[in-house]
Amino acid sequence: MRLCFLVEEHYRHDGMPNEVVAQLTAWGHRVDVIRPGGSLLRMDGLVRAGAHDAWVLKTVSGGPGLTLLEAAAAGGTTTVNDARAIRGVRDKALAAALGSARGLPLPPTYALARPELLAGVPDAAYPLVVKPADGSSGRGVHLVPSPDRLAALLPALAGEGMLIAQPYVPNSGTDLKVYCVGGELFATERRSPLHPAAAVRERRVALPGEVARIAARVGEVYGLDLYGVDVLLGPDGPVVVDVNDFPSFRQVPDAAARVARAVLELARSGGGRPVAAAPCPPGRPYGLPVAIPAQAAAGAGDGA
Repeated sequence: MRLCFLVEEHYRHDGMPNEVVAQLTAWGHRVDVIRPGGSLLRMDGLVRAGAHDAWVLKTVSGGPGLTLLEAAAAGGTTTVNDARAIRGVRDKALAAALGSARGLPLPPTYALARPELLAGVPDAAYPLVVKPADGSSGRGVHLVPSPDRLAALLPALAGEGMLIAQPYVPNSGTDLKVYCVGGELFATERRSPLHPAAAVRERRVALPGEVARIAARVGEVYGLDLYGVDVLLGPDGPVVVDVNDFPSFRQVPDAAARVARAVLELARSGGGRPVAAAPCPPGRPYGLPVAIPAQAAAGAGDGA
């Protein structure tokens, strides 16, 4: 197969997706790599029908890569993930609206075009987490403990564009990251970017059943096939705080080979799943292995 990877300069030396490209090449597939942030691109000749079996995007949220992926999709080329699905999660304000409407457990979310509009967020929402709507890799995430601390933060938010603000979800300082690849779910825990002093070692962990159902549902809601979900285990249950369309897949066993196989399968099948409309099914947490089929997780029953 012939594949095209759009790789941002930010990820030039990262194992993901470079190891995936190397694996695909070792299997005899041709992989072209385009760096949209560092190349002069002639758009009328860039996307040619039939030139590639699929395009894959690994760029920062605010970069030009998604525009190129959408151009490829408009020309009839398969994309991994679906370009519209990627747009739906890279805009965090849009993702919050879509996810809440379809029953995902998300925190209340305020969207604002200018930092000074944060003054209108009710005092009861504090402590408040503020971040760019197009942020990625933890960029620009701020914890505002109280309204009187807001003024000092405004200069740092200037120029960030659209922002979102959400009430802080009390937690232990640990984020649970769930990866979906090849129809399986893998869970890891790591230190929260809001708690840099927390003594948390990044490692694979067992995946609670309720979190598994939510993570599988995320793929259905947003129409994603390869993705990651950041979950906080708050006092009222799991809360989804971020969704990534092509994450690092750190701690996933044989990640490069798994992702490479998933890319090939999606390229062969045409990629893209339908976006769901039904609400997230209820359920109680239960113990599951680290990796389970995503389809089974969506409808799993109670277990030991």
